[in-house]
Amino acid sequence: MGTNQKLTAKQKAERIKAAQEREAREKARREAAARTKKIFTVVVCVILVLALGLPTIALSVLSL
Repeated sequence: MGTNQKLTAKQKAERIKAAQEREAREKARREAAARTKKIFTVVVCVILVLALGLPTIALSVLSL
């Protein structure tokens, strides 16, 4: 489409609405990605704590 093309009010409104919908979808996608990243980080931390803590507890129990 050329930039010199005249748009009717209805076309402008449709374009604005489409742009707002794209923005909303992108914002939702970013929020979902951030939430997934946080969950992944928590899971990895829990696994590391267990992986480092359980052997330590087992060694202290065995030494008694």
